[in-house]
Amino acid sequence: MSASAALAPTTGSRMTPQEQVAHIGEVPLEIEVQLDQRWMKLREILELDEGSILEMRRSAGENIDIYAGSKLLAFGEIVIIENIMGVRITDFNPDF
Repeated sequence: MSASAALAPTTGSRMTPQEQVAHIGEVPLEIEVQLDQRWMKLREILELDEGSILEMRRSAGENIDIYAGSKLLAFGEIVIIENIMGVRITDFNPDF
């Protein structure tokens, strides 16, 4: 048996995406949860005071965006569990 044949995967066995990247599993990657974004004029920013409220387009209950390494990874919703805010993943970006 050749060395290349010994390393070839067996017929019918497929690695899951998790298994495919397991060798780099300890690399730290920043996760960013983005509620919304908007453009503001510099004048508007300079007029902000402590307590100012920034109006956003999204409403309560809408999905929020979850980024991994500045790429859109998934979508989620804000959850509060025992006074701790978190994000429940509702769907993954198929293009990630």
